Amino acid sequence: MDDEARRRELGDNDAAVEEEIETAFDRIVDEGAQRLVRTWPSMLVTGFFGGIEVGLGVMGFLAVEHATGSKLLGGLAFGIGFVALLLAKSELFTEGFLVPLAAVAAKEATVWQLLKLWGGTLLGNLVGGWLFMWLVMQAFPQWHEMVIETGAQFALEPLSVQTAALAILGGSTITLMTRMQHGTDSMPAKIVAAMGGGFLLAGLPLFHSVLDSLLIFGAIQAGAPYGYLDWLSWFWYAVVFNVLGGVVLVTALRLVRSKELIKERREDHGGLPGSSS
Repeated sequence: MDDEARRRELGDNDAAVEEEIETAFDRIVDEGAQRLVRTWPSMLVTGFFGGIEVGLGVMGFLAVEHATGSKLLGGLAFGIGFVALLLAKSELFTEGFLVPLAAVAAKEATVWQLLKLWGGTLLGNLVGGWLFMWLVMQAFPQWHEMVIETGAQFALEPLSVQTAALAILGGSTITLMTRMQHGTDSMPAKIVAAMGGGFLLAGLPLFHSVLDSLLIFGAIQAGAPYGYLDWLSWFWYAVVFNVLGGVVLVTALRLVRSKELIKERREDHGGLPGSSS
C-alpha cells in the first residue's frame, strides 16, 4: 500500500491530505470567493474601516511606547488593531494574499477580481488610516516628537537588502497569521494569532506597507521634516516585497500542499461564479 492510500485509510476524509487541511482549505476558498465578488463601494468601505481599526493598534502602540520607551511592549499593544480587524470583519490589503489567491487558484474567481480587491482595499486602508492618524495627532500632541522619530525609521530608509528583507518578513508574517486564524474555529486561538502577529510586526519592527504608512502619515501631520514624496519612495518597495513575502513564502507553498484539493474544486465547479462583478 502506498503512502497516499495509507493516509486515506487512516483519515476520516477521502482527500489526499489530512482532514484538518481540507477543512481549512474549503473555508479559505469559500471566504476568498465571497470577498472577490464584492462591488467597488463595498471593497472601499471595508478597506476604509480596516485602516481605522488598524489605527487603533497604532494608537495603542504609540501610547505604550511613549509611556515605556519600549517598542517590544508597544508591539503587544498593537495587537489590539488586529483583534479589531478580526472581530469587526474589516480587512487589510496584506490580509488579501492567501485567502483570495486560493479562490483564484480554484477557479472560483478571476485575476481581475483579485487585482480589484487589492487596489480597492489598499486605497481604503490608506484613506481610513490617514483620517484616523489626523485625529490621533490632534488628540495627543505630546506624541508628536516620538511619532516623527518613529516615522523617519521607515520614510527615510532607502531600498536595500535589509529593508527588502524586513518587508518580505512583514508580508509573510501577516499572511501566516491569516493562515493560522483560518486553521481553527477557536476564537481565543484566533485572538492569540492576532496578538502574536501584531507583536512581531510592530515590536521588532518589520516593514508593513499599511501599518508603517499610518506612522509616517502621523509624523507628517505632526510637522515632520519629510513628506509624502518620501513616503512614496518607501511605500512602493514595501508593497512589492510585502506581496512577495506573503505570496511566495506562505501562499504559494500552501497552495502546492493543497494541489489535489485545488484540482477537485476546479473539477466540481468548473466555472467562475460572480466573475462578471
